[in-house]
Amino acid sequence: MRLDRRGFLQHLATGSAVLSFGGLVPLPLLVSAERTVAERILVVIELQGGNDGLNTVIPVTDPLYRRRRPTLAIPQSEVLSIADGMGFHPALRGFADLLEAGQLAVVQQVGYPQPNRSHFESMDIWHTCLRKDQQRPDGWLGRWAERVQGAGGDATALHLGPDKLPFALMSRSVRVPSVRSLEEFRLRGAEDEKFREAVQSLAETRRAEPDDLLNFVASSTASALTASERLATAAKAAATDVVWPQSGLAARLRTVSQLIRSGLQTSVYYVTLGGFDTHAQQPDAHRGLLRQLSEAVQALLSELRSSGDLQRTTVMAFSEFGRRVEENASEGTDHGPAGPMFLAGGSVRAGLQGQRPDLADLQDGDLQFSTDFREVYAAILERWLKVDSVDILHQRFSALDLFAA
Repeated sequence: MRLDRRGFLQHLATGSAVLSFGGLVPLPLLVSAERTVAERILVVIELQGGNDGLNTVIPVTDPLYRRRRPTLAIPQSEVLSIADGMGFHPALRGFADLLEAGQLAVVQQVGYPQPNRSHFESMDIWHTCLRKDQQRPDGWLGRWAERVQGAGGDATALHLGPDKLPFALMSRSVRVPSVRSLEEFRLRGAEDEKFREAVQSLAETRRAEPDDLLNFVASSTASALTASERLATAAKAAATDVVWPQSGLAARLRTVSQLIRSGLQTSVYYVTLGGFDTHAQQPDAHRGLLRQLSEAVQALLSELRSSGDLQRTTVMAFSEFGRRVEENASEGTDHGPAGPMFLAGGSVRAGLQGQRPDLADLQDGDLQFSTDFREVYAAILERWLKVDSVDILHQRFSALDLFAA
């Protein structure tokens, strides 16, 4: 038996059928399984707190490195060699394997002019590409989303995690969803047979009134119902031969993998990893964070390679700034201006990019940046996402040669 208009509305009103997206209800977030998948995907990993780049990508043969860091310097015998006297922290074994496989690019000494040492202000600069004396109503990926949004379809971008929506995804006209887990991608009430019949019946009915609110709700709910079924199937069939590490970042990236492999047309996924503000007792904390990052990214790429999605996916990891060259008295490091960025995937131009750290040419005791982060963004926008970057970045920046295809 099928419900009529009144029955359908009453069923919605009871709360037994509700779109559940972590408190948000963006009805057109998901569409039917008939849509084609996103041509290219960007997964952003924000390393919150200021990653110590000098102990991440290490100038292992530079004697000044050990002289300035007598306690924190990584022993040369433990460093994972890269090239040109540089090496990875030993916790980055996964990154070393990706580099050897031709799936990792390391952009050295990334920063921006007149660096700000405040976590909040520096991250806002990275998110918006603007300084605090300029109007900042939106973020760079929010502006990108505005330019590529269509008349409907899956969310263009998606934030996964317990924290608030990153400023980078803020937009004046596009609502980017923020969800905690795949479990929140569900349609409560979908198990109710009468509700399902009502949705299908009303969605199939052609109406003369183009602005009919019920028609909009019914068609949107029908699309969400189809997507909910698709994602439920994807979650059940998500098991692969890949052994995922047990960490918060790995759990979020595993969800990203499930969504990519489910056929979602979302192009940008955004996750965060905190804890990089290592002012004291840095060695163990930093080692654990780097291992979590390295192993999670390696697992993601391994799973996407198995599913055939690796060539269309790029992972970008960044932090708001690096750390000072000199270690402090608490076995830690303080805020500094420049550090490495990482791009991983099947289409990146693998290897070291940019100038290596010059410990003999410091500015007020700090490393000097050699690559503007907006040059990396320009490469992402123009050579990966295939959009013009000048309006998104507010001026023209030279796009780095970071992609092989």
